[in-house]
Amino acid sequence: MGRPSGPPTRWALSWRILITDGLEEDGLTILRRRADVAEQDDLTGLEHFDALVVRGRTRVTSGVLSSAAPRLKVVGRAGVGVDNIDLEAAGRIGVIVVNAPLASTTSVAEHTLALMLSLARRIPDADRSLRRGEWRKAELEGVELSGRTLGIIGVGRIGSALAARARALGMHCIGFDPHLAPGEFRRRGVDPSGFAELLGLSDFISLHVPLTPETQGMIGPREFEMIRPGARLICTARGGLVDEASLLSALESGRLAGAALDVFAHEPPGPTSLVSHPNLVATPHIGAQTIEAQRRAAHDIAEELLAALGGQPLRWRVA
Repeated sequence: MGRPSGPPTRWALSWRILITDGLEEDGLTILRRRADVAEQDDLTGLEHFDALVVRGRTRVTSGVLSSAAPRLKVVGRAGVGVDNIDLEAAGRIGVIVVNAPLASTTSVAEHTLALMLSLARRIPDADRSLRRGEWRKAELEGVELSGRTLGIIGVGRIGSALAARARALGMHCIGFDPHLAPGEFRRRGVDPSGFAELLGLSDFISLHVPLTPETQGMIGPREFEMIRPGARLICTARGGLVDEASLLSALESGRLAGAALDVFAHEPPGPTSLVSHPNLVATPHIGAQTIEAQRRAAHDIAEELLAALGGQPLRWRVA
């Protein structure tokens, strides 16, 4: 249930809200009922706004936050990841940060599954070759997902949603997540596993953790040596979790049968050797790019932002 649409009389009607990365009309409508809303591509004049709404493109640094104080009170991320916002700086100067963590769960889980199927059945390669006039039926032999082991690193909302879909296809799901109690894994349909054990047992490995100093490069040279030969790696979470130079080496050596990335350390990555590798399936950070996810994100962040400005209880405060 959403919050009441009619503005309580105690709420201010003079708030100014800046949106820099665009927002679906559902969210704009909610915000415009109670505030003066401006849309632009940069942060010029941010010091004259009470709130800021961003997605993944705009970087909200310590300098940005400091220059916008004392008027700026809230930053809203229309999506899940907040690694483009300096949370420590926000907390230090009293700026609230909220996000919309539920909006993209289904879309990202479905996109991850689509990438797994693309790897398993070599769909992008088949498509490209047929468009070139080739008929490579005998060469394009794939594998079934049924009966394979899926290792999920990070068994939160998206990891759990992926597990439910993978189990429906007959996969065995194991997971590593230091924040979950052992019994919680099985409630989410995943057998608990140690990190090294997961790498060695999984036919497919999918990452669903935030980018933090602890997770930066968590799949690097050492981890690729531990991964089961012939496995396939998928990352739809955040660029920087996978060491891309090591991933390229693992693909070139044949240790990995394939990999799929929706996210990159630097976006857009350009025509790199990794992006061009025939055993990589690459998409341009579109995991949450569905009509449904964008509508939910806009609606949720608009309500949460107004609640923060109005001093109401918050559902998704991250700083």
